[in-house]
Amino acid sequence: MQKREFFMREAIRLASENIISAKGGPFGCVVVRNGEIIARAANSVTSSNDPTAHAEVNAIRLACKFLNAFQLSDCEIYTSCEPCPMCLGALYWARPKAIYFGASKTDAADSGFDDSFIYNQLELSSAERSIPQIQLLNEEATVPFKEWKTLLNKIEY
Repeated sequence: MQKREFFMREAIRLASENIISAKGGPFGCVVVRNGEIIARAANSVTSSNDPTAHAEVNAIRLACKFLNAFQLSDCEIYTSCEPCPMCLGALYWARPKAIYFGASKTDAADSGFDDSFIYNQLELSSAERSIPQIQLLNEEATVPFKEWKTLLNKIEY
């Protein structure tokens, strides 16, 4: 249990350090494999002008590059705050063994990082969402999926 607290404190340290460096929001994340930190990252949304540069996404990218793999199935994630919807989706795609978080999404919302709008949008049908989602060329767009199904040398994920 002490190790987990050590890793969480490192994620929290990254979040605090990120405020001082003014590179992004107060979020930090570490990826741990076999009791060792293999990647650490902080939020860099504002410094990189990249809305996807959240701490978890940045850490996933670094860890996958380090491991030369597209999944983190034997890793644990320690993030200073409960993941937002985008990060949670990315973490599920990365398939870690466990996700540990410090602050809650309510704590984040109280500081101006409120994701409830996105959570609410996900509950709506595509037609009801605030950003229009309009399907085009469905028949043509399904061709690559049909090709994928028959591909013999594909890498499953």
